[in-house]
Amino acid sequence: MELRVLQYFLAVAREQSISAAAQSLHLSQPTLSTQLKALEEELGKQLFVRGGKGARKTILTEEGRILRKRAEEILELVHKTENEISISGDSVAGDVYIGAGESQIIRLFARAAQLLQEKHPGVHYHIFSGNAAYVLEQLDKGLIDFGLIYGPVDLTKYECLKLPIKDVWGVLMRRDAPLASKEAIRAEDLWDKPLLISNQKNGASPLSAWLRRDYSRLNIIATYNLVFNASLLTSEGLGYTLCFDQLVNTSGDSNLCFRPLTPKLEAEASIVWKKYQIFSQAADQFLQQIKTMLEDF
Repeated sequence: MELRVLQYFLAVAREQSISAAAQSLHLSQPTLSTQLKALEEELGKQLFVRGGKGARKTILTEEGRILRKRAEEILELVHKTENEISISGDSVAGDVYIGAGESQIIRLFARAAQLLQEKHPGVHYHIFSGNAAYVLEQLDKGLIDFGLIYGPVDLTKYECLKLPIKDVWGVLMRRDAPLASKEAIRAEDLWDKPLLISNQKNGASPLSAWLRRDYSRLNIIATYNLVFNASLLTSEGLGYTLCFDQLVNTSGDSNLCFRPLTPKLEAEASIVWKKYQIFSQAADQFLQQIKTMLEDF
């Protein structure tokens, strides 16, 4: 399977049209069709459902969707590898790839990047947002250098650096909401309220233990991946968002406020990377900068 052919395949998947893809690739349509047919024969699977008369779109089959996901990952890893090799040498430059959920700890990364930028302006950063499962998947595939993970870490697979900064759980709500008059929120305050929660796996969240209720017994009206989107729903009065503090602006003219949980619930985080990882110079310098900052913390 050639990388060039994977690029052709992704172009067709993107354009949903062989003719449009051929045009974007500066190929003739027969040449592209021949390459796709050879790829299908090599894999022994049909990758596209090609429209007949009156049907303009070329749609991926189930096997085609699987290949699209893997092809994107393969080409991204190739690009990352080529970039790291091309910038290796005496000067420190290149890219650092970080996977993380929404957290105030990103400020720590920002400070480290700023200090490193003063010494090595050729270093650039790429932040990928997602839950723990997404971050670990990207880490395992070599698509990111570091991940920000909450809770226990599998030390048979990863190295980790525990962080002294903790995120504080609480409730984001409208200022005119009934619970806004409270200084802190108890579990029983939320049992009958419409809730918005993170779409992390339920069993993996300490929040479910704090609530002392199965999620099936709560009025969860929405789940979210990005707390900013949840804040917009909350601002419109949809419900109460359970989230970390300091992620949404609640000052000034905002109609939102944040109340911590009682008893206090905090989340401990670690920076993790794959065991036996060989870092690029840029990634290694970033990690050393983080370690130096934590020594002075």
